[in-house]
Order: sequence, then structure tokens, then C-alpha cells
Amino acid sequence: MKHYDYIFTGSGLSALMTVYKMVISGKFDDKSILLLDQNPKKDNDRTWCFWDDGTTFPSLVSQTWDCVLFKNESFERKLDLAPDSYNMIKGIDFYDFVFKAISKEKKITFLHEKVTGFKDGLVKTESENFTCDKIINSIFDPEIIKFQNKYPLLQQHFIGWFIKCKEPVFNPNCATFMDFSVEQKGNTRFMYVLPFSKNEALVEYTLFSKDLLLTEEYETEISNYVQKLGITEYEIVEKEHGNIPMTSYPFWKHNTKNTIHIGSAGGWTKASTGFTFKNSVKKSKALVEFLSHGSDFRNFHTKNKFWYYDLLLLDILSRKNELGFSIFSSLFKKGKPDLILRFLDEETTLTEDIKIILKCPKTPFLQALLKRIF
Repeated sequence: MKHYDYIFTGSGLSALMTVYKMVISGKFDDKSILLLDQNPKKDNDRTWCFWDDGTTFPSLVSQTWDCVLFKNESFERKLDLAPDSYNMIKGIDFYDFVFKAISKEKKITFLHEKVTGFKDGLVKTESENFTCDKIINSIFDPEIIKFQNKYPLLQQHFIGWFIKCKEPVFNPNCATFMDFSVEQKGNTRFMYVLPFSKNEALVEYTLFSKDLLLTEEYETEISNYVQKLGITEYEIVEKEHGNIPMTSYPFWKHNTKNTIHIGSAGGWTKASTGFTFKNSVKKSKALVEFLSHGSDFRNFHTKNKFWYYDLLLLDILSRKNELGFSIFSSLFKKGKPDLILRFLDEETTLTEDIKIILKCPKTPFLQALLKRIF
């Protein structure tokens, strides 16, 4: 069996981000690294959006928006993001960028193989086995949280249509972050719109809930929304779909001295929103810094205040999913845009947190807190 210093089981966003940061750090040039994934990463299977000042992978950003819109049936508000912007990176562009960088590294290998199992020091695939010093796993295993009820699990699930239409109905400078004007049906449901021009956009129907819908239910809602925008003729150019786990389950408790779980498998996805890209940027940087001097993966994770905030929100939505509408509406109605965005990116002080939290409905959060305490 061939031996490596590091084996990455799964090569999605978190794994590729970590490998890339290992390369550019220059501290791992003498280490052998193997990436294993059944997906060859040759397709544009997803897009990532995030707000920042333009310093995060600027060469990969394919679209930017100066403002985002929040809307429900009773009000709408445009949030000016200046000096930041809302940015989009296509999955294929990120994959190509990272693989181009690692292709120059003689000690990094990528194999198009399905991982069938692993434990400390041993990784099995459908065709062969490998040994290693450290395993960095990003393959999400839903069975880990399936048979427990201490930490609720919701799903951010969606289907989106990339459309071209006859009517110039979109504002290419403003993305619709959340439009809660759609019927909630006892859930947290909203539309998400990324306009690329006056006639082109991604229109996505998204839910934060426990159960998935039938495909035709998502697509019926998208069709109805498109008509509501005043669009009569359009072409569906492409479709995307996704399902992101939303949970505060402490995945890091499954880390061992030589195996760590990252990405969704390690709790890197922000539990209350499903944000992945900025979290992966931050956490992969922290992991690479840890790898340069630490050896026991059980010492990597630290729990912060935002983990508790997210846990309380998920406690509420798991019991009363329809409250998502009022919670997010209260957050976006009057808060300062930069403060809201920094809070969602986990970059606020405790004093700023309190200002944000006080805008939200107090009773459900107090009830959730008391349930957790007692």
C-alpha cells in the first residue's frame, strides 16, 4: 500500500481550499498529499456567493452586486453594501484554479476514486487501499446525527433556474437576498434572485426546513414567481439544485488525534444560514496554521458565541419553522447593513451582537434559551 503524509477523503470546497492554502504557505513542500473523490470536478455543479471588499479570490469573481434586497409582503429594503459588494464565484472556475495550482506540485496526487471507508491511518477505495499519517475528511455522513435529538437538523434545500427573458425586468446591480412574499405554508420559504443583466438571472426557490419537496413543487413556485415579475416569455438555460445541512451538532467530537472532519462533515457550514464559502476561507486558513505546528486534531476546534446563537435559532425553527419569516424580517427591517452583514459573517463584538439580537422577536429566543438551560 502506498503511504502519504496527508490524505483528503473528498475534494469539495473545504478540502480544495485547505490544499490550496497549504501550497501557497510553502510549509508543506516536503509532504506527500493525496486527494480522493468520485467526482472529477469537471462541471459547474454549484455557485458560491459572499460579501467582502473584493480581496477574496478577485480573479475568480464572475459577477458582483452593489446592493442586496430583502423583501416580504409588507415591506422591502435595499441594503447598500459599499464599500463591499456581493460576489459570485462559479464552482468550475474555483476547481480549475486550484487544480492548476496543485498540478505544479510533484508531491500532490488527485485520484478519481470513491472512498469506501477510513479509520486512523488507513483509507479504502473501491480499487485499492492507502496508508497515511493524517486523514482530512470532508465526506458528510448523515448517519452521525440521524439517531440523536439534542441538536436539531434542518436542511437548506433549493432548486434554481438560470433564465433568459424577453422583458428587461431585472436590476443587474441589486441581488434579491431573501424575498419572503411567497406563501410560507408553515415553513421558512423565500425566493433568491441573482440578476446578470436586465434579461438574465438565477431565480431560486429556497427553504429552511426538515423535509425536501418534490421537484415539481419547487418548479411550480419558481414559475409562479417569474410570472409575478411580469415575465411572459423566457428560456431556462440551466438548472441547479442543492441541499445543505443546517445543524449545530458538534462534529468535532468525532475528530481523533490523526483524523479531522472538515466542511459540512466538520460543522464548517454556518448552521443558521448555510453559508459555506467565507467560512471555508477562514477555517481552512486556521487549519493550515494549526497543521504547521500542531499534531493532535482533537485540539483544533474552539466553540464560539455564534455557535450558541445558531443553536437557539435552529431550536426555534425545528419546533416552529414558520417563525423564520418574522425573525429574518425583524433582523433586516431597520438594522444597519454593515452591522447585519458582519453579524452574519461572525465578525461582531458582543455589544454589537446585543444590538442585533434585541431587534429579533424576544419570546421564542427566551423560550429556546430556557429549554437549553433546563
